[in-house]
Amino acid sequence: MLLRPLLILLASLLTMVSCVADEPLEYVPAAVDNPLKGLVPYSGDKRENFPHSMEFNYLPLGQLMTGMDEFNWQPLEKLLDDVASRGHQTVFRVWMVYPGHVDGIPAFLIKDGLKVTTWLNENTAPFPSEKVHTPDYNDPRLRKALKAFIAAMGKKYDGDPRIGFVTAGLLGTRGEWHQYPRQDLFASRETQAEVLDAFSAAFHVTPVLLRYPTGDDHWLYTKNADRPFGFHDDSFAWATLDTGRKDDDWFFMPSLKAAGQEAMSKWKTHPIGGEIRPELWGQIFDHKVAHKQAQDFDKSVRETHISWLMDTGMMEKKQSATRVKNASRAVQRMGYEFHVTQTTVVREANQTRATIQLRNTGVAPFYYDWKIVVAALDTNDTELKQWPTDWRITGLLPDDSVRSWQLSLESSQIPNNAEYLALRIVNPLATGLPPSLRQHSRPPATQRMAPHC
Repeated sequence: MLLRPLLILLASLLTMVSCVADEPLEYVPAAVDNPLKGLVPYSGDKRENFPHSMEFNYLPLGQLMTGMDEFNWQPLEKLLDDVASRGHQTVFRVWMVYPGHVDGIPAFLIKDGLKVTTWLNENTAPFPSEKVHTPDYNDPRLRKALKAFIAAMGKKYDGDPRIGFVTAGLLGTRGEWHQYPRQDLFASRETQAEVLDAFSAAFHVTPVLLRYPTGDDHWLYTKNADRPFGFHDDSFAWATLDTGRKDDDWFFMPSLKAAGQEAMSKWKTHPIGGEIRPELWGQIFDHKVAHKQAQDFDKSVRETHISWLMDTGMMEKKQSATRVKNASRAVQRMGYEFHVTQTTVVREANQTRATIQLRNTGVAPFYYDWKIVVAALDTNDTELKQWPTDWRITGLLPDDSVRSWQLSLESSQIPNNAEYLALRIVNPLATGLPPSLRQHSRPPATQRMAPHC
């Protein structure tokens, strides 16, 4: 297992003394490639261009579903295994409609008579116009197929450690839950509700994110603010902040507000993700962003409480040192950011007691209930023994009171050659790194409480 011990808790265990960290531990920024947050490229080895912990890709439903109860998971398995081989988790979306592609709709449904409307989508700038093939979403056969597919996918993949997040997909162009400008071809509220019901029944561990937050009486979408899903803003820093203009009421923050307090508070329990608008790829991290429609990136992060963003600009090629520096700072302000503020350790003849205090300096909590363990290490940081804990990293919100954890061990349980105790949040992906908890302090050698991240 790849280890990244997160915090050295104890002074030298070879001495029978009390060791207490009296001074608060200063904050230092966490790793840019902390798991389940940050910038997300399309799948492939992009690590030399910019550090990241997740990769994204689309999959056509037509490749995964060959019959009403027949599924071919090989394309998804190939994607998940490839991404996991780099120590990363996958974000993915399954689509039926994608401009210029014809393999999204399962062939058996078309053979059975599913109606498909072909039209030219000219609303694809900065990309060229492409033909779009939209199925009749309200056909009973398609609705049955969608429910069967979601149930089967959840049964097989909910909680899979190779997966970070799932964006709901399936409906609309690129699975983005819109058919603009042909909204007349979009799914009815009844069909939407069936899809949402299927996702909520199938996924209980792996977070599912929806494109548009909605409350009561939306003109197109069924209500989702009260459902167990996060959201993703696919026009981030372009159509995110509230401009006050009526024509911009579809922007992400106005949509959240219109959906009500349940939607506004969603980030506290369910993740917010998205994609940086393609027109802003790369340049959004310049000191001065040239595009006139660009919105304030940091303000967008703060207001949305976003954890991750698909981004091609920083990943497709080497970027300037300025862009890398600014993007790194931006990532460190996204999602969770944990700071160990103080540790207290008492080492006695029969018992060793440790206390750790932790706060979240980010904009969002950590959404997975990953296990937390304490291990005894020797002077070479080799793990000698491990103890499970019942500590929880979930639910710690920004600006919450400091969370305090305590551990008490019989001193006889600690190996004689142990030098330190270390804390680690265990990433269930065997090749993945755990979240780093950051502190900055190097007390005198008699205390030996240096950070180890």
